[in-house]
Amino acid sequence: MKNTQIKNMVGLALITAIVVVLQLLGSFIKLGMFSISLVLVPIVVGAALYGVAAGGWLGFVFGMTVLLSGDAAAFLTVSVPGTVVTVLAKGTLAGLLTGMVYKLLEKKNTILATAVSAVVCPVVNTGVFLLGCLVFFLDTITEWAGSQSTAEYMIVGLVGVNFIAELVINVLLAPVIVRIVKIGKKM
Repeated sequence: MKNTQIKNMVGLALITAIVVVLQLLGSFIKLGMFSISLVLVPIVVGAALYGVAAGGWLGFVFGMTVLLSGDAAAFLTVSVPGTVVTVLAKGTLAGLLTGMVYKLLEKKNTILATAVSAVVCPVVNTGVFLLGCLVFFLDTITEWAGSQSTAEYMIVGLVGVNFIAELVINVLLAPVIVRIVKIGKKM
């Protein structure tokens, strides 16, 4: 029992480090105003391998890294509390809900559970981001939108291409990685 706990702690620590590194490297890959979150893949993998709390932890680490890396600078200049709440909530909730969905579906089919979780993670991440924009930054976003409608700007300008890229990357990579790791654990 103790050996399994140690392996799980080490595994989660490694995935935590991967989240930090991928977020820092991912901040150089920008489509539009924001970087693509490559860290959603290890959040799904961590939630699938180590559970709901691990997913929440990895999402929280993702949020903290976003805040500390300066990736949220445009929003920090508008509202520090709004930015902190939005960034930490979107990461943490994405990880928690991903873990919950995986746990709910894993007994039926682990591949299905991972695939659905891989969709849930970017949907929650982007959804909470948009909600945070509405609650904390609507006036600023309306200014950024200029003559374009605010809703169109938020969907197309702020999240459109990034969301699609994150969703595709997640759906393609997370199920494969989880399957490979689970095969490796059996050996």
